[in-house]
Amino acid sequence: MTNELTSDDTEVEERPIVDELPEDLQPGLVDPEDYVFPNNNRRRIPAYLYFGIAAALVVVYFVGESNILVNSGLLFAAALLAVVGAYSFIAGWDLKVDERDALVASIDQVGFPVGHASAQMGWRGLLSRPTWRILVYSADEPPSKRGLVMVDGVNGEVIEHFVEENPEDWSDVSADDV
Repeated sequence: MTNELTSDDTEVEERPIVDELPEDLQPGLVDPEDYVFPNNNRRRIPAYLYFGIAAALVVVYFVGESNILVNSGLLFAAALLAVVGAYSFIAGWDLKVDERDALVASIDQVGFPVGHASAQMGWRGLLSRPTWRILVYSADEPPSKRGLVMVDGVNGEVIEHFVEENPEDWSDVSADDV
């Protein structure tokens, strides 16, 4: 796409429109030792805020009973905030298993040497228990097997796994193309 005319019909130089990130947003390589996956126990911070606001609403209700603006709606709001705070507190599991530990557990489970692998954090169940989803490919070129392993992020146990022959066609791809 090029710019040829401006709004007053004068010609301007023709140049391509390029979409590029500013220098400060360019991705850089991060040392794996410096990267730490955020812990789920951060969910407990809003839980404490909810509990504090709920307690303040209860105090306002009992101290300001004679005020026209104070009614039973404050107690309802306090109870609702307490319930949401309890859920946030319970769902704030402490993530004890990092992606490397989950990868080791998945390698033990699939039963073949692993080449490429990818880890993704997900949550399962009503209480949002952290779970690593590890996608692994066999180490041979091209990979003959692949597997998906779900590892509990709290205790490191393998929850589920699935291994199959790799159905992807890699015949048109050579090592030079990668």
